[in-house]
Amino acid sequence: MIAMYEAPSNEIVKQWLQETKTIAVVGLSDKPDRTSYQIAETMQARGYRILPVNPMLKTDVLGEKPYAALEEIPEKIDLVNVFRRSEELYSVVESAIKAGAKRIWAQQGVYDEQAAQLAKENGVEILMDQCIAVAHSVLLAGGKH
Repeated sequence: MIAMYEAPSNEIVKQWLQETKTIAVVGLSDKPDRTSYQIAETMQARGYRILPVNPMLKTDVLGEKPYAALEEIPEKIDLVNVFRRSEELYSVVESAIKAGAKRIWAQQGVYDEQAAQLAKENGVEILMDQCIAVAHSVLLAGGKH
C-alpha cells in the first residue's frame, strides 16, 4: 500500500523558505506575462537566487544563465520549484534526485502521488499544489505581497 501524500506543516514550509538561498525553477519561461516568470521574478526580488531550468531557453532569464536540466547545474540547489504539468512531475523528481536537490516545491495545480512517493523514498522533501510566492507572503511577509 502506498502512503498518501501529506503536505509539510506551515512551520516546516516557513523553515524551507528561511533556509533556501537558491531556487532552480523548472519550466521557467522567458515571457514576462507567464506565471512562472512572474513568480520567479517575485522570489528573486525577495532575495532568492533563481536558476532557470528549461531546454528551450537560450539566453539569460532574470539575469541568470539557463540550464536545460537540473543535472547540468554545477552548484548546490536548495529548492526545486516546478512549473510543469502534473504528469511531468515524476520525471522532474527523478532529475532532482540525480542533481542532489533535497526539496521540491510543485506549484499550484501540480500534483502527483507517485512522484511524491518517489521523492519520499529518496529522502527528498516535497510540497505540491501550492504557490511559493503566496506561501512566502503568508508565512514570512505577514500577508504582504
